[in-house]
Amino acid sequence: MTNKASTRADGIRQAIEQDIFQGVLRPGSRLDEVGLAERFGLSRTPVREAILQLVHSGLVVKAPRQGAVVAPLDLHRMVQMFEVMSEIEGLCARYAARRMSAEEKSRLSALHEQSGTLRAERRLDDYYAVNRAFHEAIYQGSHNEVLLDMARSLFARLAPYRRYQLNHPNRIDGSFGEHGAVVEAILATDPEGAQAAMRKHVTIQADIFAEFISIMA
Repeated sequence: MTNKASTRADGIRQAIEQDIFQGVLRPGSRLDEVGLAERFGLSRTPVREAILQLVHSGLVVKAPRQGAVVAPLDLHRMVQMFEVMSEIEGLCARYAARRMSAEEKSRLSALHEQSGTLRAERRLDDYYAVNRAFHEAIYQGSHNEVLLDMARSLFARLAPYRRYQLNHPNRIDGSFGEHGAVVEAILATDPEGAQAAMRKHVTIQADIFAEFISIMA
C-alpha cells in the first residue's frame, strides 16, 4: 500500500475510533464499507485497510453473516493489558538506562523536546506521533530483541486507547511531565528510577482511559 493510501486508511481508522469512544458507534454496530467509503469520499480499499487495523487492535471483530462490527469494550481486559504493558515498558526503560548509547540518549532527548513544542501548541495528533517514536526509542534502547517484539506488539493493541486518553483535560501536560521523568532517569543511568517512572506513566494512562469507558458505560 502506498504512503498516500496508508495515510487515508489511518485517517478513517482514527475517525472510527473516535466514533467508538464517543459512543456514536455502539458495541455490535456494523461497519458498512460502502457507507464509510461514501462518508469519506474514498474508495473501499482504504476503508478495508482501516477496518483491518481496527480488527488488529481489538476494537472491531468479524462476526458471522454480519461482517465487521464494533467489539464490546471490555474494561477488565483493557486494564489487564495496561498492567502487562506497564511491566514490559518499565523493563524496557530499565534496560535502556543501562544500555543506551550517547547517540541514542541524544535522540531520546530531542524527541522529548520536540514533543514539548507540540504540547505547548496543543497539537494532539502530532504529539501522539512523536509519543510513539519516543516509546519506540526506549524499546530499541533496551537492546533486547525479545522484549522489543513484545513491547511493539502490545503497544499496537493498546494504541487506540493510549491515543484517545490524550483528549482528557490537561492530559497532554501530564504525559509530557511523565516522559520528562523517564528521560531524566535514563540520562542519569538510573535503571530503578527509569523503570519506576515508566511504570507510573503507563498506569496513569490506564486509569484515565478507564474513566472514559466508565462514563460511556
